[in-house]
Amino acid sequence: MFRRSRSMFNHDRKQARLGISLGWILVFAAPLLGQSGPNFPLSHVRLKNGLEVILSEDTSLPIVSVAVVYNVGSVHEPSGKAGLAYIMENLMFSGSANVAPFQHFNFINRVGGELSASTSEDRTLFYQTVPSNQLAPVLWLESDRMKSLEMSEGAFERARNALLDDLLQKKSELYFASQLSFDQLVYSDFAHSHPVLGTEEDVRNLTVDDARNFYANYYVPNNAVLCITGNFNKLSARELVVRYFETIPRGKDIGPSFEPPVYTRQPVVRTFQDVLAAAPAFYMGFRIAPPFSNDFYTLSIVDYILFRGRSSRLTRRLLGRDNKIAYQASGGIEKRKDRAIYRIFCVVNNQAMAERCQEAIFSELDRLKRVVLSERDLVRYKTMFKQDYLNRLSSTMDKAIFLCESFLALKNFDDFPLELEKYMKVTSTDIIGIVNRYFTLDNSIILNVKTK
Repeated sequence: MFRRSRSMFNHDRKQARLGISLGWILVFAAPLLGQSGPNFPLSHVRLKNGLEVILSEDTSLPIVSVAVVYNVGSVHEPSGKAGLAYIMENLMFSGSANVAPFQHFNFINRVGGELSASTSEDRTLFYQTVPSNQLAPVLWLESDRMKSLEMSEGAFERARNALLDDLLQKKSELYFASQLSFDQLVYSDFAHSHPVLGTEEDVRNLTVDDARNFYANYYVPNNAVLCITGNFNKLSARELVVRYFETIPRGKDIGPSFEPPVYTRQPVVRTFQDVLAAAPAFYMGFRIAPPFSNDFYTLSIVDYILFRGRSSRLTRRLLGRDNKIAYQASGGIEKRKDRAIYRIFCVVNNQAMAERCQEAIFSELDRLKRVVLSERDLVRYKTMFKQDYLNRLSSTMDKAIFLCESFLALKNFDDFPLELEKYMKVTSTDIIGIVNRYFTLDNSIILNVKTK
């Protein structure tokens, strides 16, 4: 069966007539994005059944990429049903009304294309790149499984057994158990705290009817975004999209399902005994503003200051050649649907070094709170951010994925052309304010991992 690859992550009159007969509701269209941001054609429309469609032409290569992202992930799984979203990723290749099992996978390989899929806490994504003349069959394949996925008992059992194998392998990974324990400290509810793979107990108790109900609720046009990028004719692509997708019935409307979390601001320190750990370690977390809130733009630049690249402050402080105090250190923003944290993980030689690392982290944070970042350093970090941002648009597949994810993250896609500019407008004063607001002792969660 298909298993998720972890290595891939791979005529005016005519126009007037189409504008009426295709039934498109124009939401946003721009020939070029602004000077401060990415510069490429972009249009966005919504079909009558709620499917959001993004088109971005690029004639530089004779290829086209198609991405479909469903606004569903592990956070949407009911309590006791952990693992459903991951199983559904595999089942989406199990065949549909007009497509045999794995025919989708086989077709992409046969035409010399590449494809992959991924499931996260809040997204399930399917994407492929093929020669430009294969756009129509790819859209047909995607539409057929959106409309009429078939899930037999046998296909479900194979997908469940594959997931149980993955869980068994995960259990033997270093620090996996402590990571789950830290997640439960940081996130207060089942939806956000359980792993994407689910738990062995829940997965064993899942049924094919659970999967069918999950598919019927979430894998529907009004809960999905389709993006086409690359070398295609926009008018022809519109006709194909309408032909294959607009007859798919709209699903039930999915409203907000998460209550805003309520946390008491006080430091949390816990200890976890890990029989598999080769060396002591610790997790440190700070709850931060939700994704794409106004504070999030500054928080993203702070991330670069702290842990992006060899010159970042915590990388130099913890892993510097002259004063290396951690064996391994990493950190960054973690987003789970409507919540986000700044997560730091360090592996050390002994408990004394763990305490020293934690003191060094708070020391660097205090320096950011008190000392204004020089304009030269700020420009350097923002330049690094901008380069990484634009690199996410470097290929047709990367661009398709980025546009899908951006659409789901932004409340108003009209603002997309201005997104990069918002990051570039972050000031040193903004950084001082944000670090003082979120990176504080009373907002910290620390889990010390000890060996047995």
